[in-house]
Amino acid sequence: MLSVERIVGPNATGDTRDIVIKTDGKIPYWEGQSYGVIPPGIKTNSKGKEVPHGVRLYSIAASRYGDSFDGQTTTLCVRRAVYVDPQSGVEDPAKKGICSNFLCDAKPGQEIVMTGPTGKILLMPKDVNAALICVATGTGIAPFRAFWRRCFFENLPTYKFTGLFWMFMGVANSDSKLYDDEMQAMYATYPDQFRLDYALSREQTNSKGGKMYIQDKIEEYADEIFDLLDHGAHIYFCGLKGMMPGIQEMLERVCKEKGLDYGQWFGNLKGEERFHVEVY
Repeated sequence: MLSVERIVGPNATGDTRDIVIKTDGKIPYWEGQSYGVIPPGIKTNSKGKEVPHGVRLYSIAASRYGDSFDGQTTTLCVRRAVYVDPQSGVEDPAKKGICSNFLCDAKPGQEIVMTGPTGKILLMPKDVNAALICVATGTGIAPFRAFWRRCFFENLPTYKFTGLFWMFMGVANSDSKLYDDEMQAMYATYPDQFRLDYALSREQTNSKGGKMYIQDKIEEYADEIFDLLDHGAHIYFCGLKGMMPGIQEMLERVCKEKGLDYGQWFGNLKGEERFHVEVY
């Protein structure tokens, strides 16, 4: 462990941390993959036997060269899992997430047991001129940070991103934004290649006067997004699985408005491997 940094403001809806881990380049990965983390300690299984904790998967939030660009580190974006009693409003320490709390409380120099890397669903396309439409809620932004570090932060003669990167990010409020400083820097430096749109459910309202959720923000740009997808763009979704039903319903509704057969439209995207989903 090299560092653990809280990256949300005081009024955020949870405690999210940027965690940098030294790998010495021994477990190389590609952007969009995940590492498994095995927390220390033991648990009692269903048969009453004491066994080690199992593997928890976390999306990698750095490009293949790490944040220091030397290939010796990796980065995880982790939200501390806690349980709040709905009646008292008080956290129950007995029900906190084992692995997320271990990572969020880790200290520099502490050893982390990891497995992997694993995963191929969220890999970037080989075409450096592709349009990437990336949709995240909360820590689902991790693989997309890996993407944009690859696209805009690295300076390699062997890789030069020339396409469009459009980031849609859904969180509760402004204090819950993750890596906003990096995204604002990219927008200032690459305004023709990087776009950023937030859905802040507790601060913004949608066109019908309700809370602004991620599917509402995407729908505002439906014409542009469908045009990009018609011309070969890739669309990625990562975050809590609860976001997908609303997104699917919105896409189906937009298809109907455009006179498109949703099943055929969606099937074409899936068949061409341009619709990528990883939720948890």
